[in-house]
This record gives sequence, structure tokens and C-alpha cells, in this order.
Amino acid sequence: MTRNIGLRFKPPPKTCDDKLCPFHGSLKVRKRTLTGTVASSKMKGTVTVERDYLHYVPKYMRYERRRSRIMAHSPPCLEVKEGDKVTIAECRPISKEVSFVVVEKSTGPS
Repeated sequence: MTRNIGLRFKPPPKTCDDKLCPFHGSLKVRKRTLTGTVASSKMKGTVTVERDYLHYVPKYMRYERRRSRIMAHSPPCLEVKEGDKVTIAECRPISKEVSFVVVEKSTGPS
């Protein structure tokens, strides 16, 4: 059975028995949603999502490119791999570094 997570994302077609899945478990999502590309999926149940953005430098009146890496829990029903463009949502802290969970994926490079 798929649970409504309160955001406008389609639930995955597969089901899982992961208690940290926002669709099939009891994990609640809140606040921020971000998009990025999966840089690494070597950890068990966790992926590293990389976001590129522009930061304005007033002294030079120019923009510089910056990059941030965010650890996110990856439910097994989404089957996320490196290079996938994903949407992550904030949740309660799952571990020391992980406070986001993957809620949607679109295959292919960003």
C-alpha cells in the first residue's frame, strides 16, 4: 500500500518493506525539496547527490559556480544509480550525515 507523503510526486511502481521509505514506510518528509544528480551510490541505502549552483560575488559583479554534496537515503523501490537526476526531500536526521530522502528519479544525465 502506498502512503500519501503530502508532496506532488508519483509513488514508485515497485513496493518495498523499508521502514525509512516515505511511500511504503513511516518516514515523514518536511520543508525543503532539492534536485540534483547522483554522484555516488556505493554506500548501502545511501546516495550522494551533487548540486551545481551560481553564487553572486558583489566585489567583481560576477557569478561563480559552486557545488554542494548532500547525503540522502535511497529507498530500494526507486532503484537509483549514478548519473540519475533525482529529487530529494528533507526529513528527520537518519544518521550523522543523512537528513534527506530520495522521493523521485528521472534517468539519464542532468
